[in-house]
Amino acid sequence: MNVDEVYQFMNRERLAVLSTVNGEGQSESALMGFAVTPKLEIVFDTVTTSRKYPNLKKNPRVAWVIGCTSEITVQYEGVAHELSGEELVEYKKTYFAAFPDGPARQSWPGITYFVVRPTWVRYCDYNPATRRIEEQAFS
Repeated sequence: MNVDEVYQFMNRERLAVLSTVNGEGQSESALMGFAVTPKLEIVFDTVTTSRKYPNLKKNPRVAWVIGCTSEITVQYEGVAHELSGEELVEYKKTYFAAFPDGPARQSWPGITYFVVRPTWVRYCDYNPATRRIEEQAFS
């Protein structure tokens, strides 16, 4: 799998579906704005009053589906980590580059930021001329 190609595709997208698991073991999904780094790390914000926040704190393993407007999609599994300190400052640069309105949300009560590091990614291109499915595990 060409990680740069996957990054370029993900970087053109702004919305994706994030799936978490609640305390009863039931899946919960949400359409989320996200940004991505060249290492395929996903950065997003949420509020501590959301359903996903306690899910992420209890079980940081997540799944994403990115891409629903063409025949290309990415299936993504990873581990979420709540950001703070210098790490937060660095990842906000990526997030705010994708979402120029992001700084205005910093004043929201309970706003917080996460980074998800990939454990497995599948890139699917179902276009007839370029059809291929490739995947990669990350450590």
